[in-house]
Amino acid sequence: MNLTNFFALLGGLLVLAFVANRLARRTRVPDVLVVMSMGVLLGPVLHWIDAARFSGLTHGFGTLALILILFEAGLELDIRDTLRHFPGGVVLAFLSFGLSLGGVTLFTMRAMDIPRSSALLIGAVMACISSSVLLPVLQQIDLPRPMKITLIVEASLSDALGVLAVGVLLDLARGTPSTSANNISSLLMKLGVSAGTRGWVVGGVAAGFLVKVIISLTFAFLAGVIWSRLLPLLSDQRFWQTLTFAAVLLVYSGSDLIGGSNLFTVIAFGATLANFPGKKRGARDFAFEFAGKLVDHQQELLTFHAELAFLVRTFFFVLLGAIIEFKGLRRDAIYAVGIVCALFLARVLAVQLSRLVWRGIGPRDREAAILLIPRGLITAVLALEVVGARGSEFEFLPSLSFAVILLTSLLLLLGSIRVHPETELAEEFVELGISQAKAPGAAEE
Repeated sequence: MNLTNFFALLGGLLVLAFVANRLARRTRVPDVLVVMSMGVLLGPVLHWIDAARFSGLTHGFGTLALILILFEAGLELDIRDTLRHFPGGVVLAFLSFGLSLGGVTLFTMRAMDIPRSSALLIGAVMACISSSVLLPVLQQIDLPRPMKITLIVEASLSDALGVLAVGVLLDLARGTPSTSANNISSLLMKLGVSAGTRGWVVGGVAAGFLVKVIISLTFAFLAGVIWSRLLPLLSDQRFWQTLTFAAVLLVYSGSDLIGGSNLFTVIAFGATLANFPGKKRGARDFAFEFAGKLVDHQQELLTFHAELAFLVRTFFFVLLGAIIEFKGLRRDAIYAVGIVCALFLARVLAVQLSRLVWRGIGPRDREAAILLIPRGLITAVLALEVVGARGSEFEFLPSLSFAVILLTSLLLLLGSIRVHPETELAEEFVELGISQAKAPGAAEE
């Protein structure tokens, strides 16, 4: 493929991704599925893309897309609503991740005859929901705001849980635990928990996650306050949105440097910028005249990063589809079905248990929550990380991950179709102060 055809292909992919995104609300087909399918067509089917040449870029594109998507989600969060539904999201995240980790580990040990340490790694890779897939889909379907916020909180925490769990397990496999893992180990041994027991892993992940969340929230809040003070001074300059993007990358890297969860810090940084009280007191300083209209800086930031995220994730999912080998996909299809069944059963149990702390979420919304369990970007990134660390022992993991991504995407499609079409209309009545009983057509229902 010459350079001209390559650019034409990139342009065509972006047009296809845009059309799929615009039609997602009507067709109920997430645009991610369309883009991944195009990657499969261009790679394994037509061989227009040489996957081997792009394998090194996949991890970088995936991480960058994840950063952009999480920052965009943070900018859209309202602190009051988030705090109200935060406990439900946290409980759902921990229950769903823990039960999925256990279910997949047991399945792979029994069905695939894999040692426990390796099965735990596979379980950690498969257990986390992909925010890069779920968050764009939540923007395209009609779910009540309480359910959306709960799922957003869960998705952002799930990414962090997956990264932390895989990191701890890889450290254990190398026999050289990180400093944080050593500290956790010492604490658990003082409590009488042996390092060789399952409680070590579960307790280590939970304790490490708690420490990382506290560090992340503190760092994100401080960075958000400082940057919100600088924005009025920078907003009159050209490319200030690009400078904010640079700040997001620095926050991501800085959080990792001080021991926080870099992905969770990114979404908290975005939420701080969107909700910091100083922003409202100085609202005039946060807006500027553009084409005769007063444009808010938050909306400008949201638009810029949303479009950048759209660009990066489009290329990532095309590459993800292109690197798949049909031979491995056929070989691992049965195992992928078993893993998805384990994930589904774990999700049902997690939703039933966590609904005790949910607020304003009905039965139909819980049904949607059970089906909205996509695996995607984070799953692929973690799978590649495990392969890079453990080598040929896990050479089957990328194709197995892709099969699981496809199957959970079908569940996502089913969940999108099952979402009640009148949900958005009911939300509008609630915002207007009209009870559902008085809404038009309520009597007939």
